[in-house]
Amino acid sequence: MSALEIRQVRKDFGSTRVLKDVSLSIDSGEFLILVGPSGCGKSTLMNAIAGLEPVTDGQILIAEEDVTWRTPAERDIAMVFQSYALYPSMTVRQNIAFGLEMRKVPKAEREEAVERVADLLQISQLLDRKPSQLSGGQRQRVAMGRALAREPKIYLFDEPLSNLDAKLRVEMRTEIKKLHQRLGTTIVYVTHDQIEAMTLADRIAVMRDGNILQLGTPEEVYNDPVDMFVAGFMGSPSMNFIQATLEGEPGDYRLVVETPASARLVLPWPAERETPGMTNVVGRRVVLGLRPEHFSAEDARLGDRAEGTLLTAQVSVAEPTGADILLRLPLGDGEITARVGPKMRIAAGDCIELRVDMSRAVLFDADSERRLA
Repeated sequence: MSALEIRQVRKDFGSTRVLKDVSLSIDSGEFLILVGPSGCGKSTLMNAIAGLEPVTDGQILIAEEDVTWRTPAERDIAMVFQSYALYPSMTVRQNIAFGLEMRKVPKAEREEAVERVADLLQISQLLDRKPSQLSGGQRQRVAMGRALAREPKIYLFDEPLSNLDAKLRVEMRTEIKKLHQRLGTTIVYVTHDQIEAMTLADRIAVMRDGNILQLGTPEEVYNDPVDMFVAGFMGSPSMNFIQATLEGEPGDYRLVVETPASARLVLPWPAERETPGMTNVVGRRVVLGLRPEHFSAEDARLGDRAEGTLLTAQVSVAEPTGADILLRLPLGDGEITARVGPKMRIAAGDCIELRVDMSRAVLFDADSERRLA
C-alpha cells in the first residue's frame, strides 16, 4: 500500500510556477529523498505534503485518503525542520512531550513515549536540560525525538543536517540510517546534499525547476542518469563531460576527442552498449560522460576496454584525500578529474598515462542533453 501518493501537483506563487505537475508514489516503510539545487521546488513540495502550503492543483493522498485540503494537524505527519524549532523555555523532556500533550495523550503514555525515544536516540541523560545547554547534534536529536514520540503515518525531514558541522553531519546521517532500519518508518527527506541522498535513500527523486527529472534507487540515479543534469548533480566529484564526435556504424562505433595537442583520441564504444538512437547522431557532436573512478592508472585489466592508453597528459593539480588521489588533467577543450589509488606518487607537473573503462561510460546528445546510451 502506498503511504503517500502525489498526483499532478502544481504550485504557483503569483505568476511563477514552482511545482509543475509533480507525481510520485511512496511505499509504506520507504525512505525517499528529494534532492536538487536551491530553488528547484523540493522544500515547496515538502510543505505541500505537510499542509503548510496549499497546492494550486492536484491531489495528495496519505494512506489512500485524500488530504489535499486538510490542515497539517489532520494529516497525521511529523516534521523535523532545519532550524530544530525547539522551545527554549522547556526542558528536553517537555519539548519531546509537547506534541503529545497537545493531542491530549494521557500523562503515563507521554512519559513512556519520552523514555522510549530518549533511549532510542541516546539522549536520556539530557532530558532535564534546556536547548541552550545542548550542542547542535544534541538539539537535532531532540527535534527528531519530538517527531518520533508521535508515531505518525509519515515523517518529513526538511534539510535536518544542514546546520551541523561536517563531522556531526556524518554521525547524524548514520543515526538516521540506523533509526530507519530499526523502525521501518516512512520518511520523506529533503536535502541539497547528494552524499546524504546516496547514503540514506531507498529511492531518490532528483528535482530541477519544479520537475522530477528522475526517480530511482541510488544506484540507478548514479549509474544510469537520464540526462546531463542528473549525471552532473549526483556524485562527488561530479561526472566529467567530454565533447566528442561519434563516428562509425553499428558494431563499430567510435568516439573521437580532439586533444589540446591537436591529436585525435579515439575511444571504441562497447557493442553491447549500443542503442538505436546512436544512428541519428553519427558525425555529430555528442557528450561523453565518464566519472572520475572510470579512469585507472593501476589496473591493467582495463586495457581491453579502451584502445591503448586513454591519455598521456601533464597533471594540472593533484589532490590527495587520504582514501585516494584526485587528478586534474587536460582533455578535449577542458579538464577532467580522475580518481586514482592513494599509493601513487604523483604531483602537479608530472606526466601520467590513464586507461578508461568504457563499459561504464554514458553518452549524451549535445543539444538536448538527454542520454543516448
